[in-house]
Amino acid sequence: MRSHALQLVARAVRASAPRPHPQRHLHQVAALRASTGFFSTEAAAGASAAATAGAAQGGSKSAAAAAASSGAAQAASKPAAVASGSDGGGGGSGRDGKSQQGDSGKSVRGGPVSWLSFLLLLVTGGGIIVYYDKEKKRHIEELKNSTNSVKPAQSVGTAAIGGPFTLLNHDGKTVTEKDFLGKWTLLYFGFTHCPDICPDELQKMAAAINKIKEKAKLEIVPVFISVDPERDTVEQVHDYVKEFHQDLIGLTGTSDEVRKVARAYRVYYMKTEEEGSDYLVDHSIVMYLMNPKMEFVKFFGKNYDEDTLAEGIIKEVREHKRS
Repeated sequence: MRSHALQLVARAVRASAPRPHPQRHLHQVAALRASTGFFSTEAAAGASAAATAGAAQGGSKSAAAAAASSGAAQAASKPAAVASGSDGGGGGSGRDGKSQQGDSGKSVRGGPVSWLSFLLLLVTGGGIIVYYDKEKKRHIEELKNSTNSVKPAQSVGTAAIGGPFTLLNHDGKTVTEKDFLGKWTLLYFGFTHCPDICPDELQKMAAAINKIKEKAKLEIVPVFISVDPERDTVEQVHDYVKEFHQDLIGLTGTSDEVRKVARAYRVYYMKTEEEGSDYLVDHSIVMYLMNPKMEFVKFFGKNYDEDTLAEGIIKEVREHKRS
């Protein structure tokens, strides 16, 4: 009896409760689906169909409401299943989405060049360029200062040939470079025991001196300096030079004196094929033209003959006078 009474009370309460209109309930479900997105199309359709069926059967209003509630419950169960699938095994797409988002951020930050590394590269490169340009300017400035501080001993274009010397002439008189000041001088280094080259060069010198005097009325002093002080005594040199020209001056001296004058005029000489007292001397084959200040003007090698030698000396003397 007690249970029967409770059932009657429950029915009365349900009967007195407001009964929602089926169509209004359908619109509420559609609005809820649009706003929350938890109801799928199938769930909403099921809820709507349940509500419509309850109304069409003409049953009690409470049955229609119950049917609508049952459809809504079914519709709610599917979003719950979907939500649980997102958290469970079926929700791999959620984790995949997070993983893809994380991978995307990581690829941007861990790529070959980031904005930070690119900025650091620009700053470092600019610093290197500025430093290099500064060092280059400093080096150029140092070169300019060092160049300006150096004062050449001789004029530009003049070779460092010539210098002071003290020797004996073929008459046994001591002479120095000062004895030749005020005159144009032509120097040749050789030795009296030379078999062929020295005689040929001295003959060429003597012939050129004569031609210069005839053509240009110039006085050139020819000088022979021995590079064989051991054998070329004053007497030996005296007899030797007179065989070539009456104006040819022969000079000799000690080993140290000859070495000093040869070094001053950049002349090479050395003994070769020595057999007792018979030997040859290998030496430079050059004639040096010196101006009246005993300054080097030009050298003439073995390739000049007497004509070209005379013409070359005349040309140099005339240019010197014009300057």
